[in-house]
Amino acid sequence: MTVPAPARPAPAGGGRTVLLGTVSSDAHTWNLVYLQLLLEEAGHRVINLGACVPEELFAAECHRHDPDLVVVSSVNGHGCTDGKRLAAVLRADPALADVPIVIGGKLGVAGRLTGTQVDELFAAGYTAVFDDGADRDRFLEYLGRLELPVAGRAA
Repeated sequence: MTVPAPARPAPAGGGRTVLLGTVSSDAHTWNLVYLQLLLEEAGHRVINLGACVPEELFAAECHRHDPDLVVVSSVNGHGCTDGKRLAAVLRADPALADVPIVIGGKLGVAGRLTGTQVDELFAAGYTAVFDDGADRDRFLEYLGRLELPVAGRAA
């Protein structure tokens, strides 16, 4: 069972608020611990929802925390399939339509995704896709380029 994280104040220095979790079928947590530490070390506030997060809980926690970014991690190989379903739920909500969403990890059961699968994730609403083997510096560079505030969202 996933328990929503308590609200915490933003870090000093203007870091972003990042909502982090796995797709609903992924019970792995080590990846979330790693990402949380990486993001916090970079000065961001992380709300870690844990593993096996239902799509509706991701949406509810987005409303609760108003994140600057949603990070979806998967290491079970079902990230592409489950991730498209999650993006559809978030993008169907007008209040969440412009929240940047990224997905990364082992996203396909057959190894790295095909170009078509990556395109499907972008079409579903992801703003970035970090397939298996993507290096952390590329992810941190993406965070550095992320412009805030997003149009129509509170600063």
